Amino acid sequence: MQINWGIIGCGDVCEVKSGPAFNIVPNSKLVAVMRRNATKAKDFAERHGVPKFYSDANDLINDEAVNAVYI
Repeated sequence: MQINWGIIGCGDVCEVKSGPAFNIVPNSKLVAVMRRNATKAKDFAERHGVPKFYSDANDLINDEAVNAVYI
C-alpha cells in the first residue's frame, strides 16, 4: 500500500528536516502541503515537486488523494 502524505505546516523545519524524507521512504509519497500563506505553500510545492498545495487545512484533510497527514 502506498502512503500518500499531506503536510500541514510546511515551514522552515519541514523544508530541511521532514519534508524531503517523505519521498525517500519506500511506498511513501508527498502529494500535498498546506500553509496559511498560499504563496509560500505554492513555492514549497513547486520546489519539492509536490503536486498540490493548500492554504486551508480542511482542504488538505478532505483531499481524496491524501491518506495520511503529518502536522
